[in-house]
Amino acid sequence: MLMNNKVKIFSRKSTPERTARMVETIYGCKWSLTVYTLLLNDINRPGEMVSSVEGLTTKVLNECLRKNVEFGIIERTAYNEVPPRVEYAVTPFGKKFIRILDELEKLQAEIVSEIL
Repeated sequence: MLMNNKVKIFSRKSTPERTARMVETIYGCKWSLTVYTLLLNDINRPGEMVSSVEGLTTKVLNECLRKNVEFGIIERTAYNEVPPRVEYAVTPFGKKFIRILDELEKLQAEIVSEIL
């Protein structure tokens, strides 16, 4: 397309829908970052998670875990035992995603320090 004798080489870039939804959902859940911290510290069973964090309920934790599994950030392993045992772990993709969130946190800290 010519405009003023120049060829347009760039088109409007749109937000990647799945990525944007994932970031909104994860950042919208105030417990996701806490869950990542727990998992990275080898606290990987739901009961342990609830008892390790004040204010975290089983219902809210299960919803948070479900969303993170859906996005492939964490994985769920169910063991065929009595009583049943379920454990969660950060996936390789999740480790990359958490690094990005860490960078966003650093950026926020820089912004705040520039304002002060």
